[in-house]
Amino acid sequence: MAVEEQLAPRAPDPQLGGIIKLAVMAVGGQGGGVLTNWIESLARAEGYACQATSVAGVAQRTGATIYYIEMAPAGDAAPVFSLAPAAGDVDVLVAAEMMEAGRGIMRGFVTPDRTTLIASTHRALAISEKTTPGDGVASSDEVRAAAEIAASRLILFNMERVALENGSVISASLFGALAGSDVLPFPRTAFEEAIRTGGRGVEASLRAFGAAFERAASEAIEPAETEMALVRHEAEPSGSGKLMASWQAMVFRMADWPETVREIAIPGLHKVVDFQDIAYGAEYLNRVSDVLARDTADKDHRLTREAAKYIANAMAYDDVIRVADLKTRSKRFARIRSEMGAPEDSLVQLTEFMHPRAEEIAGMLPAGIGRKVEASRRWMARFDHWFNKGRRLRTDRTWSFVMLYGVGGLRGYRRRTLRHAVEKEHLDRWLETVLSYLSSDYDLAVEVVRCRRLVKGYSNTHARGLSKFDRVVDAAKLLAGRDDAAEWLERLREAALQDEKGEALDGAIKTVQSFVGD
Repeated sequence: MAVEEQLAPRAPDPQLGGIIKLAVMAVGGQGGGVLTNWIESLARAEGYACQATSVAGVAQRTGATIYYIEMAPAGDAAPVFSLAPAAGDVDVLVAAEMMEAGRGIMRGFVTPDRTTLIASTHRALAISEKTTPGDGVASSDEVRAAAEIAASRLILFNMERVALENGSVISASLFGALAGSDVLPFPRTAFEEAIRTGGRGVEASLRAFGAAFERAASEAIEPAETEMALVRHEAEPSGSGKLMASWQAMVFRMADWPETVREIAIPGLHKVVDFQDIAYGAEYLNRVSDVLARDTADKDHRLTREAAKYIANAMAYDDVIRVADLKTRSKRFARIRSEMGAPEDSLVQLTEFMHPRAEEIAGMLPAGIGRKVEASRRWMARFDHWFNKGRRLRTDRTWSFVMLYGVGGLRGYRRRTLRHAVEKEHLDRWLETVLSYLSSDYDLAVEVVRCRRLVKGYSNTHARGLSKFDRVVDAAKLLAGRDDAAEWLERLREAALQDEKGEALDGAIKTVQSFVGD
C-alpha cells in the first residue's frame, strides 16, 4: 500500500452501522473530561447519537483515565454502543502526552489497518519516573517508533506548547488537532461552536484550537520530546547595572574555555548564582577552572565537562532556605495554576506538606552552635520532638506564605550555617579525591566525578544518597590501579541507583571485595 493511501482518512466500517469509536487517554488535570464533553456536544449538535464513558486508573500515574466515545448518525433504531474500548476496535486515539500514547499502543487500541493516532509529543512524567533514584525518564523515541508501526495515520506535535503559547490548556489544542485531522465528518465551524457552547475561556481555547488545527491539517509529525527537552532552562539574569556588569565579567571569564566545557558551565553558573549570589558564582568558576587547568585536550576535556555539571549540583544543594524559596516563587504558582487549568479570576488553594527533621533544624544554626547541638543527644531529641511532625501549610493564605517567604529570603545568612559548612567540606573532599586519581587513571577520575549524581534531594532522600555516594567513592580506593577500575566504579554507581535501600549496591560491593585481592 502506498504511503498516501496509508495516510488517507479511513471511513467507518459500514458493517458497524456507521459507528465511529474514539478513545482519549489523559492524565488528571489535562482536561480529558472537557475534551470528551466537547466531542459529545459536537456529535449531538450535528445530528449524531453519542455516548461517552470514562474508566479511571487512579492507582496508575496519579489518575490516568481512558475516556471513550462512540457516535453514529441518528436513525429510526437506536444504536447499541459499547461502554469501553476493545483492542483492535478503535478508529481514533487521542493521547494527551507520549506515554499515554504508549499506553494506548500497549493496550492494543492502535492498529495499522484502522486507527488514527493523535498525540502530543510533550511529557508528563509518571510517578515511577520521578521516584527512580537515577534517571528514570522513559524514552519517548521508543513510543514514537512503535506509533509509526502501529498506527494507520499519525499526527504528532507538542500540543501542550501550542496551548500555552495561546493562553489556553491542552484540551483545546487536542480538540483542534482532532478537527484538523479530518477523521470526523463535521466541519470546522461545528467544532468551534462546541467550544463556544462550553462558555469558559472561549477566546483562548479558540486560539489554541485554530493553531493546532493548522498543524494537524498539514500532517504534522514532529520528533518526540527528548530527555533534554524536559529540562527547564533558566531565564536570562536581570538586576542592577553593577550586578549585571559582574555577571558579564564572569561570562567573559569563560570566553577562552573549550566550547564543550562552556556549554555546561554557563547553565551551571546560572544555577549557583540563582541559588546564592554573584560571589558564589565566582567560587563556582574558580572550582571549575582548577579542574580545567589540570585536564587535557586529548581527552576532549571530559573531566572538566562532567565537573562543571556536578560541581554546580553540589553547590546548589537543597536546604530549608532553598526549599522555602522555590515554594514561594511566582513562577511556581503560575505553573501550578496552568497545570490545573484554573482561570485567572479563580482562587487556587495550595497546601505544602512539610516534615523537617532535627538534622534540618540543626543545619540552619550557625556552624559552631549547630555542631554542638548535633553532638548533644538531649538537644537533638528536643528538636525532633518539637519539629519532626508532619505539617500542612496553606501558602494561598497570608501567614503561611509570609513565613515560607521569609525563610526563603535568608540566603544571605546561609554561608554561616552548619549545613553550608558541611556541604563545603564534602565538596572539597570529593574534588580532592577526583584530582588524586587524575594522573594515574583519567577514566577513574571521570567516574568519581559522575558519582555525584547519587547525591540529590532533601531530608531523608539526601541522607540516603549521600550514604551511597560515600560508599561508592570509598570503593574506588579498592579498585585503584586495576585496568578495569573505571568500568567497575560505573557498575557500582549504577547498582546504587537501582533501589532506594541500596541492596543492589551491597551485592556489587561484595563482588568487588571478593576479587580486589586477586
